[in-house]
This record gives sequence, structure tokens and C-alpha cells, in this order.
Amino acid sequence: MDNSGKEKEAIQLMAEADKKVKSSGSFLGGMFGGNHKVEEACEMYARAANMFKMAKNWSAAGNAFCQAARLHMQLQNKHDSATSYIDAGNAFKKADPQGESVDLFFSFIKSPPFCLQGRFTIAAKHHITIAEVYESELVDIEKVQKCYLNVECCEMCLLKVASYSAQLEQYPKAIEIYEQVGTNTMDNPLLKYSAKEYFFKASLCHFIMDELNAKLAVGKYEEMFPAFSDSRECKLLKKLLEAHEEQNAEAFTEAVKEFDSISRLDQWLTTMLLRIKKTIQGDEGDLK
Repeated sequence: MDNSGKEKEAIQLMAEADKKVKSSGSFLGGMFGGNHKVEEACEMYARAANMFKMAKNWSAAGNAFCQAARLHMQLQNKHDSATSYIDAGNAFKKADPQGESVDLFFSFIKSPPFCLQGRFTIAAKHHITIAEVYESELVDIEKVQKCYLNVECCEMCLLKVASYSAQLEQYPKAIEIYEQVGTNTMDNPLLKYSAKEYFFKASLCHFIMDELNAKLAVGKYEEMFPAFSDSRECKLLKKLLEAHEEQNAEAFTEAVKEFDSISRLDQWLTTMLLRIKKTIQGDEGDLK
């Protein structure tokens, strides 16, 4: 059967499922004598969703999975409901990264079933999924930050919040997170290597706000984490502070180029360094 045939069969299944739900007493009446019909309808919605997936009608698949998820919740099948919502989210991610479907899914994962009875992990996973959609498809920094803020208990998500906070010029929040994560990792033998990166990023955020604050921050991080002193990141910071104090844009650029020749700058670091460099008189606005 070709894809159009699958889609037609899925549409027919959806219609039959709708009839079973209505005949059970109402959408919310399944708990009062119509459970068998609701169970059948739930199975039909799930089958229809998979057929829509085969036909690559992702929006219809997402809606069908949501119908199944809501019926599972009505039947107190919380695990099956969560699984169906995961499937819905994956379908919506492919269907409509520009807004409506993702926003609809966002409203589902903030509903009570995911906020009660230990569903925080599932909800967090979905927030991350949505954040990744905004991150890769929309380049919508504020929406990405909002999603990661909903799962701040996760260290990876905290770092995402810090990254986007800095891009939104919310430097105190970014500094707070980078310092927190850096402090938590510097005594861990397996993670301490990453601490220098977090203190480096916190220092750059300080630097953008105020040169003196940056100097004090670098000194504090060296005292807290002596290994930071010998890092290439710390040495770069000191060169940049000296160049900035002398208002020497050329020296600033040379220090960055030297660092970049060994450790390639990513987009975030490039953005932060450009913001600092632009405060130097006579700066031409790039790092080349």
C-alpha cells in the first residue's frame, strides 16, 4: 500500500476512534462504564498515528498520538500516556518547528500528569526536546532559554541557561551559573578539567561588564582553583586585560588569534570576545 493509502486508512481509523469515544458517554466519560470502548479508541488512535508517520504526515501523527495519550491518562495508564506524548513530541518536532505544534506540545508537558507523581524527568526531557527545536530550527534565544530554565536541576541545562543568558546580556545570571558549576566540578577528578572552561566563561562575562570586576574575578578563580592559573584560558584573559587597559586593539586581536590557532573559538566565545573588543577605542569590530 502506498503512502496515500496509509493516510486514508489512518483518517478512517481516527473517525472510528472518535465515534467510540463519543459512544462511551463523552471524552471524559470513559471512567463510568465505557472503558472498553475507550481502550479500543486509544488503540485506534495509536495505529492511526503510526500510519500517519509512514505517510510522513507528521502533524497528523502528532495529533493522533496526543489523542491516544489523553485517553491513556483517562484510563490511568500513566506510563503509556507519557510514551504517547514522547511520540507526539517527536512528530511535532518534524512537523512544525516554527511554532503552533511545538507550543501545543509545550502546553501538554506543563499539565498536571507530568508535574505530579514523579513525572519531572519526563517533563524535563520534553523541555529539552523543545529547546533543541528552537535551538536548531528557530534560533530563538529567548525561547531556548525559557525551555532550559524549566529543567535547571540538570547541569547540562544549567550551562545552556548560562550560555543563552550571556547572549541575552544577562551577565550576572550567567556568571552565577558558571561559578556554581565550576565550583561543583573543580574537586571532581573526572570533571575538574572542565572547571577552567566555566571560570573562563564567567570571567568573560565579568569583563564585558567591567574590566576591574574581571581582574578581581580572575584572581578569585586562581585562588579557588590553582590549576586555573596555568591554563591557556587564564593566560589569555590576562593578555586581554592588559591589552584592554592599554586600549590596544591590535594586541587584543593578536592574543585571540594565538589562542584560536590552538583551541578553535566557537560562536559563543567569538561573540563575547567581540563585545569586549568593541569597548576598545579605535576597534574595527572583528577578531581577524
